Amino acid sequence: MRRMYVLPFAVAAIVAGACSNQKERATREAPPASTVPRSEPSSVATTGTTDLSTQDAKDFLSHVATVDQLEIQLGKLAVTRGTSSEVRKFGQMMIDDHTSSTDKLVTLEKDLKLDTPRELDDKHKDVREDLAKRSGSDFDREYANAMVDGHKDLLDQLESRIDKKGLDQWKDEMKGKTRIPAGGVAVLPDKSDNKTTMRINQFAASIYPAVYTHLEAAKALEQSLEHRGANKR
Repeated sequence: MRRMYVLPFAVAAIVAGACSNQKERATREAPPASTVPRSEPSSVATTGTTDLSTQDAKDFLSHVATVDQLEIQLGKLAVTRGTSSEVRKFGQMMIDDHTSSTDKLVTLEKDLKLDTPRELDDKHKDVREDLAKRSGSDFDREYANAMVDGHKDLLDQLESRIDKKGLDQWKDEMKGKTRIPAGGVAVLPDKSDNKTTMRINQFAASIYPAVYTHLEAAKALEQSLEHRGANKR
């Protein structure tokens, strides 16, 4: 009976010894912790967290949606309150073009399965409320100023998502022109391996030319109104 118990214990001792030797060998052969490559975090969101690229997309689309809504609302004010035909014409262009931009935005949101708010934030509400209190030539001037400031801000947002080299070439081609030439240099999106970010960048590139021409038209309107006001003094 005693021999029947000795064999299992002997086998266990041998296995334990082998495991101990393997651990010691692994410890000696393992590279220093600083040299072990770390796996990059996945771009796919885990339960309870928000993917950074998705949050970035939401923030950007929310900003564009807010600008669209403000431009449409201010455009309606310009059409009804503008004393200058230039102001009324510009206001109608804002209504038409930013409604078109909103349609593109809605389509993109559906494709990406994102939902972004369309209500004006406090900053843009203040702009609308300030203009709503104005009338006559005072309204015209402040509306033109708001159009310049608003489109400059939006262009800055868009340019961060556009290929810089191609954009510089596009701007050189546009110097001295009020219309976008057919078949000219294309505005290209900044490349990204992230599919969501790439789609957002493509959207930014697609609306950039229109926003650029809006800014140039707003600057011309602002200068025209300032010149007119100076002549009346």
